Amino acid sequence: MEFTESSIYEFINSNDVKFIRLGFCDIFGVQKNISVMPGMFLKAMEEGIPFDTAAVDGFLDIEKADLYLKPDLKTFSLVPWRSHNDKVIRFISDIYRIDGTAFEGSSRNILKSVREKAKDMGFSCNIGVKCEFYLFENDANGYPTRTPFDNAGYFDISPLDKCEDIRREICLNLEKMGIRPERSYHEQGPGQNEINFKYSDVLTTADNFLTFKWVVSTIAARSGATAEFDPKPLENMNGNGLHTNITLIRDGENLFKLKNGELGQTAKQFIAGILDKSPEISLFLNPVRSSYDRIGKYTAPSRVSWSYYNASRLIRINSEKDFCHMELRSPDPVCNVYLAFALVLAAGLDGIEKKLEPCPPYDENTGRSKDAKKLPESLGEAIALAEKSQFVASVIPEKVLQKYIEVKKWI
Repeated sequence: MEFTESSIYEFINSNDVKFIRLGFCDIFGVQKNISVMPGMFLKAMEEGIPFDTAAVDGFLDIEKADLYLKPDLKTFSLVPWRSHNDKVIRFISDIYRIDGTAFEGSSRNILKSVREKAKDMGFSCNIGVKCEFYLFENDANGYPTRTPFDNAGYFDISPLDKCEDIRREICLNLEKMGIRPERSYHEQGPGQNEINFKYSDVLTTADNFLTFKWVVSTIAARSGATAEFDPKPLENMNGNGLHTNITLIRDGENLFKLKNGELGQTAKQFIAGILDKSPEISLFLNPVRSSYDRIGKYTAPSRVSWSYYNASRLIRINSEKDFCHMELRSPDPVCNVYLAFALVLAAGLDGIEKKLEPCPPYDENTGRSKDAKKLPESLGEAIALAEKSQFVASVIPEKVLQKYIEVKKWI
């Protein structure tokens, strides 16, 4: 459905809307929010709602002037768990300076810039994500513990799977917010779950993922549990990944569709660019110390390799009939998904521009992949690679990059 300013204004006035939530995220991907009253909608659209960036931890607190939030009408949705009587609506917002120019420190704007470059090169990109998360019990005071919500395993059902009803409520609320979940099930770890939703263009999927994490955390809390997206919340158990499925479209053609069992040249160049840049962008795909407790464990990749068949590689090609794609398996759910997508897409485009060739595919479970270069093994190594990367500096504005790395060095 196409939302317009007038149609949303009419909805607000005819449906007893009491609050309008304007969501955005800081440079680390943590969602923030300002709520305004319905009478402020037109002001928000025309002028924006001012906010003080210095009060947002990890934002660009070097900025002295207020910035302005303007809702993106395409992201309009009801907040279903707050809309039984007095309705609450929500938008994801863009960030602008007082002169109306887009704020370069907004990670959403950074992704938009890379998307525009892809468009100029004749490409569009669709992305789908599969997100893993744990559910933990809360204590008597409502604080999270590290006791899993159940002791079920992969694809188990109730009564072993005690997370089933929570996943159900998450999926129903996602649907009410315009996000279409496709699959949900119990993952391998105790209390671990996976939900994936329908792919869309790169910006919409990033927006949807921000909403997804909010819905998961909220419904879990309302059910007496805590959702944990940390990459490695339990030692000696599976970590949480954010498996990212990517297609590249040119002239209406999905370039990841196999022909005679092989990828075409452009798709291979796109993969080669991502493989080439994976170590230096790891800081943004795997941004916390526990990310590197997950890398290389269980089926999480540690080597820069790809395969047509082998699910343990960094990149796997999936020839699914309706959505042929490459699956990038290193990202984890605590990343700033706007920055992660921007860097991955830019790396792929760089591979096309430079006509890079990928290494041979490692399709078998053999030791040959040990010849491939490694992903960073620690947060410190990832920081060092990102800090000296000319590629990263070409995608992320200098002030944003400096602030991001400065904070990461202290965690």
